[in-house]
Amino acid sequence: MADQITLSSSTRTNLLSLQRTTSLIGTTQERLSSGKAVNSAIDDALSFFKARNLNSRASDLATVKDGISEGIQVLTAATDALENVEDVLKQMKAVAASAKSTASADSATRQKLASQFNELRSQIDHLTEDASYNGVNLIKSGADTLTVKFSESPSASERQLKVEGDVTDASGMNVASQGTTTASGDWAATSGYSTTIDNTINSIDSALTTVRDTAQTFGTNASMLEIRRDFTENLVNTLENGASDLVNADVNKESANMLSLQTRQQLGTISLSIAQQSEQAVLRLF
Repeated sequence: MADQITLSSSTRTNLLSLQRTTSLIGTTQERLSSGKAVNSAIDDALSFFKARNLNSRASDLATVKDGISEGIQVLTAATDALENVEDVLKQMKAVAASAKSTASADSATRQKLASQFNELRSQIDHLTEDASYNGVNLIKSGADTLTVKFSESPSASERQLKVEGDVTDASGMNVASQGTTTASGDWAATSGYSTTIDNTINSIDSALTTVRDTAQTFGTNASMLEIRRDFTENLVNTLENGASDLVNADVNKESANMLSLQTRQQLGTISLSIAQQSEQAVLRLF
C-alpha cells in the first residue's frame, strides 16, 4: 500500500470548512446566474414540480388566449363589413326612393337609377366575400362557423363560444349572398313600377334589420370574448407568478450571501495557512 499523508486535526478541520464554503459559493453563483433558488428536482423536488405544472398550464392558457384574440378579430372583421353593408343598403334605399319619385314618363331616369342600384348591390357581395380573417368568414354565402375555446382541457367542450355564421333576414333571404333583389326592367316601365320599387324598398328594410341585428350579436360576442381574454391573461400571470415564487431566488439575499461566503473563504484560507505554519514550527525543532 502507498503511504498515506496524515493531516493534523486543525488542518483537516480548516480544509473541510474551506471545501464546504467553496461548494456554497458554487451554489450561490448558480442561483445568481439563473435567478432561481430551485434549478432542479434535487434542490427541492416539491417546489420544482409544482412550478413546472404551473408553468405548463400557463403555457396552455397562453395558447387559449391567442385563440380568443383570433376569435375577436374574426368577429371584428365581420362587424366592420356589416357596418359597411348597412351604409350601402341605405344608399340603395335612397336610390330606390329617388326612382319611385320620378315622373311616370321619365323611364330613362329610372333605368339609370336601376343601374346605380344594381352596382351598389354588387358591392354588398364584394364586401361580404372580403370579410374574412385568417380564412374564417361569418357573413359570406355558405358562411363559416367560429369556435373559440376558453379552456386548455380537451374535454371541456362546454367552455367555448360557437358562432354560426349567417345573415338571413325574416323572409329567408341571405343578405350575404343576395343583398336585396336587383332592380329589374320593371323600373323603366311607365306604369306599375311604383309597386315594384316598393317591394324592393321593403326588401332593403328587411335586409337592414337583419344586418343590424347580426352586427349587434357579433359585437356582443366580441365584447364577451374580450372579457374572457382579459381573465385568461390575468390567470396566466397569476400562474407564472406562483411558479416564480416557488423557485425564484432572492437576488439581494444571494448577493449578500456571496459576499459573506467570499469573506469566509478568505478567512478559511488564512486559518489553513496558520495551521500549516504551526506544523512547520514543529519541524524546526529537529
